[in-house]
Amino acid sequence: MYELITEKTMPEYEAFIQSHPKGHFAQSSMWGKQKTAWNFQAIAVRGDDGKIKGSMGILIRKAPVFPASMLYCCRGPVCDLDDHETLTQLVEGAKDLAKKYHGYVIKIDPDVPVENTAFKQELESFGFKCMQQGKNFESINPRYVFRLNVEGKTEEELLASFTQKHRYNIRLAGRKGVEVRVCGKEMVHDFTKIMVETGMRDNFVTRDESYFANMLDNLGEHCRLYMAFHEGQPIAGTLAIWFGDKVWYLYGASSNSHRNLMPNYLLQWEMIRWAVEKKCRIYDFRGVSGDLTEDNPLYGLYKFKKGFNGDFTEFIGEFDLVLSQFWYDFLKVATKAYHNLNTLRYKLKNRGSDPAHEAKKAENSESAEHHNPKEN
Repeated sequence: MYELITEKTMPEYEAFIQSHPKGHFAQSSMWGKQKTAWNFQAIAVRGDDGKIKGSMGILIRKAPVFPASMLYCCRGPVCDLDDHETLTQLVEGAKDLAKKYHGYVIKIDPDVPVENTAFKQELESFGFKCMQQGKNFESINPRYVFRLNVEGKTEEELLASFTQKHRYNIRLAGRKGVEVRVCGKEMVHDFTKIMVETGMRDNFVTRDESYFANMLDNLGEHCRLYMAFHEGQPIAGTLAIWFGDKVWYLYGASSNSHRNLMPNYLLQWEMIRWAVEKKCRIYDFRGVSGDLTEDNPLYGLYKFKKGFNGDFTEFIGEFDLVLSQFWYDFLKVATKAYHNLNTLRYKLKNRGSDPAHEAKKAENSESAEHHNPKEN
C-alpha cells in the first residue's frame, strides 16, 4: 500500500529522494514551496523492512474558476523503474489524490532516457499516453539535455575533455578580467535585469525578481546565484541547483554588452566545479533542441553545451493520464490562449523600457570582430 507523506515523515522522504539515483530537486518539498501557485503532496511506498522504496512528489494546481485540477509529477517517480508492484501502488496513490482534488489529468515527464522502452510501455499499461512533442522547447521540461558525467573526475580531467575552443574561452574570460562570484539576494535585482535583457534578445518570457529571490530562500544551500563581473559591473549570471548526486544549470542570463569577454563559459566552468566539490555524479546543462540541423535558430545553444563534452540525452517525454476528457480538452484550449495573451503583454511591457532594445540596435552596427553572437 502507498501512504501520503506527512509533516512527520517528510524528513525521511527528503532523505530518500536525495540518496536515490533517480532523485531530482523537482521531487522535493523545497521545490514545492517555490511553486506557490501549486499544492505539493508526496506519495511513498515502503518495502518489507519498513523503509521507503519508491515515491512520487506531485504538484497540484486548481484551474481558475472551474472545479478541476492538474496533477503534475515533475521528473518522477523515484524508485526502481523495473519494480512493477511499487509503480502500480504509486499510480494508484496518484489517482486517489486526483479524486480528492478533482483532478482531470495526471501529467508526468520522467527522468528516463528514451532508450528505456520497457518503462514507456509500463506507463502506457497504466493508461498514460505520450504527448506529441516537437524538437525544441514545447513541453513543460526539456526533452533533450546535455549531461556531463563528473563522477570521480578531477577538475583537470574535466577541463582537458572540453573542446579546445571552450578551454580557450574559459581562460580568455579570466585573462580579460571577468570575475565570477557566488552571490546572495543582494544581486537578484541585477540578475533579473540581465535576464529580461536576455529574454528580449532571445524571445522568451522571464520570471520576475521575487521568483529568483524566493528560490534562494526556499532551496537554501541547494541553490547558488553565480554572477560574472567585469571591472565591478555585473555582465552575466546563472542559477544552479545541487540536489543529491546532481547539479543542474537552471537559468542563465547575459547582457548584450561584454559578450566578447566570454563570461558564459567561465560561469559554466564554475558550476561544474561545484558539482565536483559536492562529489556529484552528473552535471546537467538542461535543455537543448532535438533538431540538430545548423539552420535551427537554437543550434548555437546546442553547440555551446556540446563543447563541454556532455552526453546528449533524450528523455521518453511527457505523458498524460486523462481522467476527464471534457475538462482536459476545454482547459487545454483555454491555457494556450492565456499563455499567448500573457506573452504578448510581456513583450509590449518590456519592449519600450528594456535596455536590450536599444542595445540591440548598437549591436547591429558593430563589426563581427567585436561581437559574435554565436559565441554564446
